[in-house]
Amino acid sequence: MSRKTEDDAYADFVGTAWPRHLRTATLITGDRHRGEELLQDCLVKLYVRWGRMRTEDPHAYLRRMLVNNHISWWRRRRRELLTAEPPDAPAASGASPETTDELYRALRELPPRQRAVVVLRHFEDLSEKDTAATLGCSVGTVKSQHFRAMARLRTVLSGNQSNQSKQSKNQESVIR
Repeated sequence: MSRKTEDDAYADFVGTAWPRHLRTATLITGDRHRGEELLQDCLVKLYVRWGRMRTEDPHAYLRRMLVNNHISWWRRRRRELLTAEPPDAPAASGASPETTDELYRALRELPPRQRAVVVLRHFEDLSEKDTAATLGCSVGTVKSQHFRAMARLRTVLSGNQSNQSKQSKNQESVIR
């Protein structure tokens, strides 16, 4: 295959893959801007390997690169990044912005490995086996990480709902 046709194939792949993998990268990192950086870094690395790739599914290869590069970045940082303003979060269609923000905040509270499992299982709709292959771990690890992540999300999200109902009751009593 000539270099021009390889470049055209790569450009077509990026055009179709960008929205899907940007969502995955944003959810894995917990920040849209960091997700864009992660995806761009991975696409540059993928371009270098594009002609030599021996995989039938470049989407799976890119997904694996996103997870691995984020884990590498996280290991290098190993500290919390504090900001004055919360990062922008994309609004999901069909859900209210408040619900989406609440879910993204809850996802950001999860450890990176648990967040990756939840994103791959629920947002990318991968099976436990595919998630384990992407993360390079056993299916049992995926199951236990998923269980812990869902328990934590339930706790955080139910806590937010009870706080909101208390606030609305307080507002009603003030109005009366």
